Amino acid sequence: MRIGELAELAGVSTRAVRHYHHLGLLPEPRRLANGYRAYGLRDAVVLARVRRLTELGLSLDEVRDVLADDAGRELREVLEELDAGLARQEEAIRARRERLAALLRRADGEGLPAESPVSEELAALFAATARTAEEPPGPPSPLAAKDRELLALLETNAPPGTRDRMYGMYEALRSLATAPGASGRIHETYALLDALADAAPDDPRVAEAARAVVACLPPDVVSGLPYAAEGAGPAAEPFLAAFLADFAPAQAEALRRAFRALAEGDA
Repeated sequence: MRIGELAELAGVSTRAVRHYHHLGLLPEPRRLANGYRAYGLRDAVVLARVRRLTELGLSLDEVRDVLADDAGRELREVLEELDAGLARQEEAIRARRERLAALLRRADGEGLPAESPVSEELAALFAATARTAEEPPGPPSPLAAKDRELLALLETNAPPGTRDRMYGMYEALRSLATAPGASGRIHETYALLDALADAAPDDPRVAEAARAVVACLPPDVVSGLPYAAEGAGPAAEPFLAAFLADFAPAQAEALRRAFRALAEGDA
């Protein structure tokens, strides 16, 4: 048989046959006097088996193991590994579908925050603070939007253990935001920080804004942040520096003073 006839018999392309030769999956056949390959029925049998194994989901490296004369790995072992891999994929797909379903339920109910997709816990916090933000008149605070973006960023990059602590922090913040009188304190704090947008770091209003931040953020809430957690690692300080650099100098100084006071227990 010529290569085209072999490929048609096995149900593959001639390009695939040449690729299998290159990888050593299909031995090179004898050559005729004119240089053309001459294939036999055994080549078609091997090629058909390669096709069946790849359609089952085996990689070409795994197919090579199965076909190897020294049986580097038995077919059962390869199939068991393949089955375990498919089970992991099924679990990942199930988890993704559950998350999508939760997002769709929230879209049909309270609506999705602009930062979506985020966890249900963070979405609940955003929903609570959004309701609080609607109470007084006036445009929303630019710093409030930054806070939301920061929390979404932290949640995305936090390792599992830190993320669990953050979920507790979300609940604490949500309780604070919905407590009697909280709305006024939160809006006053944002207003004080917003007013520092064009101020110098030594502006006397910086101290007042720092005290207001401390009043809104008890230490147990700040400790839930990745850069504030014990053993946060060398990336913590650069992250905090980048976080503060995103604010105007006076705003950054107010936040720096507030975080220092909370860390030292001066709240």
